[in-house]
Amino acid sequence: MSAIRLLVLGAVRQHGRAHGYQVRNDLEFWGAHEWSNAKPGSIYHALKQMAKQGLLVEHEVAPSTVGGPPRVEYEINDKGTEEYFALLRQALTSYDQKMDMLSAGIGFLVDLPRDDAVALLEQRITGLTRWRASVTEYYTPEEGPGQLGHIGEIMNMWVHSADSEAAWTRGLIERIRQGAYVFAGEGEPFVGILADDEPNPFATGPDPADNR
Repeated sequence: MSAIRLLVLGAVRQHGRAHGYQVRNDLEFWGAHEWSNAKPGSIYHALKQMAKQGLLVEHEVAPSTVGGPPRVEYEINDKGTEEYFALLRQALTSYDQKMDMLSAGIGFLVDLPRDDAVALLEQRITGLTRWRASVTEYYTPEEGPGQLGHIGEIMNMWVHSADSEAAWTRGLIERIRQGAYVFAGEGEPFVGILADDEPNPFATGPDPADNR
């Protein structure tokens, strides 16, 4: 799975329509350039690629400010929305993905109904439990990592990772069940995007593709 696809589709969806620089600005505001591959080149490439794949609709809206081709705004369509929610659900349930995928999924968690979010996170715990069980078929945590020499530290890390991720997920589920956050269909959502004239304190500076 690709975190950049989920991030870009989610950012465009929040705006309704957005040009590439708006998407980039939002992702940098969320810090996604620090914990994922959401760099300018990756963002603009993902927008163009998903437009070719029929997930986004391109709209030429104004001439470029630097005299190049017209600036393009992107709008998510039904196919793109279906892909977005499929990626979001995979991000929340899969336990064997890189951290950027889970981070992207948590960032868009509230786009789901509350009960759906809980169910998906419970699936994640089930997967983590099975993974831990597969590790302990060959490794007994109670005997410590030394039973397999220094290689045992690998299994020890896996077991600790499974335990800590499951504990964190259970905590998130409990907070959601207790009413934390505003989920789909519950009212006005949290606004996590910048207004057009609002400065971004986390911006990384201009890029040659920003005016496209």
